[in-house]
Amino acid sequence: MVARKHAGTRMGLLPQRCAKNLLPVLALLEAVGTLALMSYALLYEAGNLVNLPDKRIGFYNFCLWNDAAGELQCLDTKQLQAMGISLLQLGLARVCVYTCLVFVLFHIPFVLNVNCTGQGEGWKMIRIILFIKLIILSGGLGMFLLQTSHWIHPSDFTGGFLALLGTQALLLLQILTATVYLSWAKHITYVSKPFN
Repeated sequence: MVARKHAGTRMGLLPQRCAKNLLPVLALLEAVGTLALMSYALLYEAGNLVNLPDKRIGFYNFCLWNDAAGELQCLDTKQLQAMGISLLQLGLARVCVYTCLVFVLFHIPFVLNVNCTGQGEGWKMIRIILFIKLIILSGGLGMFLLQTSHWIHPSDFTGGFLALLGTQALLLLQILTATVYLSWAKHITYVSKPFN
């Protein structure tokens, strides 16, 4: 009879241990994946969302094919303003997206610190930061696309844009992971408290 009680206790602890270890590791892997995708899009691809032989449009480039010259011609700020593109919105979009990259760089050590110290409040902060990053990235990408939508067709997008979409998906997944962890921690705390 005593062996059965201990077996039941061990079976109850097994899912708790798995959740306690699995969710923080999953959050860390998702953060590393986010950093990899953002680094690819903003550093390796140099912020270019469209990188085709006849068109290169990104946060720092706006180049269109010039038939007269027979080559790709990059437009300067005066030409962009003449086309009706707001330089202020382009600059703000660039700041938002690259600020998100900086947040991602500092997010990984923060997740490691929270995992090592086991702070419950740290997970709440992780979730808040993830929401902020998602809003900043979505806002910056949205502003950029609104300004350049006349020159970009959905089929023009290349790896940089797809990496930023993947980043948004991973941010949503990280928010879900943090929410599940907080819910699990709240449940464990509630179950472990003695009845009054």
